[in-house]
Amino acid sequence: MAKLLEVKDLQVRFHTPEGIIHAVEGVNISIDEGETLAIVGESGCGKSVTARSIMRLIAPPGKIEGGTITFGGRDILALDDRELRQFRGGEVAMIFQEPMTSLNPVFSVKDQLVEAIMIHQKVNKKEAVEKAIHLLEITGIPSPAERIENYPHQLSGGMRQRVMIAMGLSCKPKMLIADEPTTALDVTIQAQILQIMRDLKKEFGMAIMLITHDMGVVAEMAERVAIMYAGRIVENRSVNDLFADPQHPYTEGLMNSIPGLDETADRLHVIKGNVPNLLDLPKGCSFYNRCPYGIERCRNEVPTLETVNSNLAVACFNYRNLRENKSIEIASDKHPYKRFEKKEDDVLIKVENLTKQFKISDNSFIAKKKVVHAVDNVSFSIMRGETFGLVGESGSGKTTTGRVILGLEEATSGKVYFDGHSLFDLSPAEQKKMREKAQIIFQDPYSSLNPRMRIETIIGEGLRIHSSLSKKEKGEKIISAMKSVGLEDYHADRYPHEFSGGQRQRIGIARALVLDPEFIVCDEPVSALDVSIQAQILNLLKDLQQSHNLTYLFIAHNLSVIRHICDRIGVMYLGNLMEVAEGEELNTNPLHPYTKALLSAAPRPDPQNKSKKIILEGDVPSPIDPPSGCRFRTRCMYAKPECAKAVPEMREVSKGHFVSCLFV
Repeated sequence: MAKLLEVKDLQVRFHTPEGIIHAVEGVNISIDEGETLAIVGESGCGKSVTARSIMRLIAPPGKIEGGTITFGGRDILALDDRELRQFRGGEVAMIFQEPMTSLNPVFSVKDQLVEAIMIHQKVNKKEAVEKAIHLLEITGIPSPAERIENYPHQLSGGMRQRVMIAMGLSCKPKMLIADEPTTALDVTIQAQILQIMRDLKKEFGMAIMLITHDMGVVAEMAERVAIMYAGRIVENRSVNDLFADPQHPYTEGLMNSIPGLDETADRLHVIKGNVPNLLDLPKGCSFYNRCPYGIERCRNEVPTLETVNSNLAVACFNYRNLRENKSIEIASDKHPYKRFEKKEDDVLIKVENLTKQFKISDNSFIAKKKVVHAVDNVSFSIMRGETFGLVGESGSGKTTTGRVILGLEEATSGKVYFDGHSLFDLSPAEQKKMREKAQIIFQDPYSSLNPRMRIETIIGEGLRIHSSLSKKEKGEKIISAMKSVGLEDYHADRYPHEFSGGQRQRIGIARALVLDPEFIVCDEPVSALDVSIQAQILNLLKDLQQSHNLTYLFIAHNLSVIRHICDRIGVMYLGNLMEVAEGEELNTNPLHPYTKALLSAAPRPDPQNKSKKIILEGDVPSPIDPPSGCRFRTRCMYAKPECAKAVPEMREVSKGHFVSCLFV
């Protein structure tokens, strides 16, 4: 294969009032024609900056200050503005992480696609529209001739990402840069997008640069992997060899931090510390302070990327001795958890026939009320000390269920019991007392923290409302909650923007803990975090559950995370509960077709053991007009006419295993 892209000694810096940010320091990568290279690393390691540099999208205060970028033998850094316009889209296209911010909200899909086609190809508008419709068709958008007239806000997340792919492919580029293309998507939609990318790569013969922190996606898609840390490539090799025997300590740490679908350890391995501040990089190896294998030379000297053989380049002085000297300690061996013991009569939360509907108005002159069926006739219970998981695609009703249980939303019908007491029958004073015992950890720690409040005030807000403690006692309780989640007392006077994503999530957990609750709703608490930070938070939640005797409702769409932390799991789809079972039972013996599809769609971090995908067609139907009978029937590969007539009852098919399906 001929070299398509070569990046040598790339250096990108941002000149800010605080100092110079060394975003990319001496990066060397190459991509062959038709090859998929994955670039992996934590947030802040320089992955996206490297991709934007290839596209010449670095703007002040950023600047490419050194190195070369050649594509097809052309010097990209020497292109003028006219040549750059042809290069972007014509030869290299880029899919950005968040399609909603990349698509213009005031133009239709047709306007944006046709513009890209007409800029790069000598076709008239009619031909451009035909090409645009064809692109939407091959990227899997149903009814493309109708959808092309839509605006971005009228499309689902999966459809918007397909539009971005169609736009990227509009001029048949030689290489596609995909920057976290599936991070914000459900696992089923992610499987569709990855399959589309594989199919299009095969059809057009294009190369792909895939930027991600999801090792499962890497195993599914890539032929070669470059691991990036603090602006440098630290390991570069084939995907099979990297997963079989990672050489750099950072790579090994990332691999060990991943929760598995097939087996679970009590604790996940954690890479201690954080990515260093790129304003003030250490003198020697940037990973030295987090490395379990560091030697004195690492403290004072920066290791360069050494080509060991044709299939391995690694930047580590001590990599040859890693397996001989020691291996990373498996945390679960040192700190085993006490297993949850189920007691049928010790129910803390009981949900009976819970229904929640939202009334909305359409945009017509005469407002007509429509009903969103968010949660429909859901029943389950959570034992004291248990972690009960709710999993499903976006729009399935998971978060609404949690919010109704806590009283943050008013139920349309049904009952919720907390320790035997009906929450909907409590007086205002009794409801206030109950709120001390039931708290929530929100999905996005940044948007749920007041940016104008100091951390001490944020964490102590519940004490101000619910407690009669003195100012000194409140202060002591706040510091105690902070230390229990790994924060220090000197953090109390800081503001949310001064913390990393993982630290902000710890602040949210401390806020939930400060009132000594019995029950916490964890609403996607790790979905926005890197795999290494995710491992820290999952371990912390388990530690706190043991030390504080907590009960969790854990909401997520990541099946490996749910599998790792939950004792029992409920699978939701379009407001209905489809299946409930213990975690091990659900993983090894899924019964509902939707559960099977979810499990098959989850990328496995093992390139030698790829699961056979059950690709669900289309998106989740609208909750305003859900299908009759079984709500999954419109996407179910086993659906029969009977499925449209009645909603299947939830029945116990084996001890503790419940399923809502006519044919199980």
